[in-house]
Amino acid sequence: MVLRELISKELLPRVRQPGQYIGGEWNQLVRPGDWEQAELRVALAFPDTYAVGMSHLGCQILYWLCNHTPRVCAERVYCPWTDAEQVMRRQGIPLFTWDTRQPVASADILAVSIQYEMSFTNLLMLLDLADIPLSASDREDHHPLVIVGGPQIDNPEPIAEFVDAVVIGDGEASMAAILDASLELKRAGTSRFERLVELARRFEWLYVPSLYEIQYQPDGTIAGMTAGSSCPAGFAPRRTIVRCSTKDFDNAPLPLRPIVPFTEVVHDRISIEIMRGCPKRCRFCHASYTKRPMRIRSVDRIVEIAEAAWRATGHDEIGLLSLSSADYPRLRELAERMNERFAPRHVNLSLPSLRVDKMLSDIPWLVSSVRKGGLTIAVEAASQEMREAIRKEVLEGDLIEGIRQAYKAGWNSVKLYFMCGFPGETESDIRGIFDLALQVSHAKRAVRGGPASVNASVSWLVPKPHTPLQWASMQTAEYFQEARHILLDASRQRRSAVHIKTHRVDRSILEGVFARGDRRLARVVETAYHLGARMDGWDELFDNNLWLKAFETTSIDPAFYAHRPRSPSETLPWDHIQCGPPRASLRAQYEDLLAGCAARPNHPYLGI
Repeated sequence: MVLRELISKELLPRVRQPGQYIGGEWNQLVRPGDWEQAELRVALAFPDTYAVGMSHLGCQILYWLCNHTPRVCAERVYCPWTDAEQVMRRQGIPLFTWDTRQPVASADILAVSIQYEMSFTNLLMLLDLADIPLSASDREDHHPLVIVGGPQIDNPEPIAEFVDAVVIGDGEASMAAILDASLELKRAGTSRFERLVELARRFEWLYVPSLYEIQYQPDGTIAGMTAGSSCPAGFAPRRTIVRCSTKDFDNAPLPLRPIVPFTEVVHDRISIEIMRGCPKRCRFCHASYTKRPMRIRSVDRIVEIAEAAWRATGHDEIGLLSLSSADYPRLRELAERMNERFAPRHVNLSLPSLRVDKMLSDIPWLVSSVRKGGLTIAVEAASQEMREAIRKEVLEGDLIEGIRQAYKAGWNSVKLYFMCGFPGETESDIRGIFDLALQVSHAKRAVRGGPASVNASVSWLVPKPHTPLQWASMQTAEYFQEARHILLDASRQRRSAVHIKTHRVDRSILEGVFARGDRRLARVVETAYHLGARMDGWDELFDNNLWLKAFETTSIDPAFYAHRPRSPSETLPWDHIQCGPPRASLRAQYEDLLAGCAARPNHPYLGI
């Protein structure tokens, strides 16, 4: 039975939501026969469900770029949900592409976008279901090159053993270059290993982990990195991998006919990236340090893309995306032109990631002609002193005034994002989260009616590579549990329209382990996967006990990675990857943060 028939007869009748596995959506670019006729075949994978992967703009961009490159065919791949995975294993159905149901193992390149630490086991599931060896060293010439990219790959070491190559930086320029080189090398009849070496030789942003070996000190820290034994004679791998940057952002590929999903997805809308990078430098923010330089898409181009995408999809929402939409320099002109064109069509404009400064007071005219959903604002820290320490440029007066203006314009609910666990944090900082959320809620009383509904989402700080906090110790689970107790207790004692929601502590600790981990953690990831860990970003499937058992089985202490402060002289696992400011600059900022914390009048909050 051919694969298409096997999927139709054995898989689809036995799973929930079969519509997420059938492909053939409106605006799909690949047609039957394209895969067989292509000179280079690319499987573009997102290591999560269809509902999540179809919402990811980056994958849609790469899909558009690849399928507009002559002689290349790219098809989409997502992780099957657990019921589908069981059926596939039982019926011997290999992982397939969504567009025309091709075996993923028949691709020349399997390109995977890694967005999140908790998708590492999903990467292994993709490889396993595709019958591709988990370890890169076990793969042969007929296996596709497994190339990964995405923000989580700015420290690729915890999954280095599972991947053939790593792309550091932007996907548009790097993918175009990889496609051209791969076509040339395939025609020349080069072997799999020869292709990897040549790609590493040509591109300063491409990292092939197998060409390097890591040495460790007796205390477990890194002693150094040297050329691996597999390096061919006369070839010396780069000492520094330099981030790839898309130069002409205005004309960078963007889908003019986005695929319209058959089933409900996380963000069912047209997504347009209006700006890449951020002028601010919040000291905890990985993206603001690594996505440099800041690049801007022109108003004319944005409107052109929006018009084409709307006509091709009929979506009733357009998301204008960036790290900080309010910092887009021509925001007023953009909003006015978009409103003029799309408000009569009853198309909603959304502006995620707003910064709370004086521009917030301009929100009413930004979307005055369309319906108003909830307003989302990243405040991060409740006290002005802590916001100054982490370089979060939010003034409380501007926040409250901007919120009042939003209430006047018709908004009724607000979502606030906070973090807990910063160096030098005090108990008053934690209690201040509820107090500030309460002020935001009560600000509506002065405008109209009663208090507004406010959802305060509190995450636990995970120190990230390539930021000033990369040397900081992550707070312990006990610390976060005590902070959570304080916040929920304050919420219970004072009845209000404020709702506190916190992230899972155990999963955040795991994120902290892998965010700054090294290659030895690959054993933990593989062990956890074989124990049953997958879809770890989903609350209903995450099982921390599997991970605890994996650490115990491999004799690896997670506290070494999560809760240990790094010394100024320590070699960090990602030091060979250049993503942002020099290490000395980041360290100076970290020392400045610590000095500012030490000067605060309150003693640091210990919690336990």
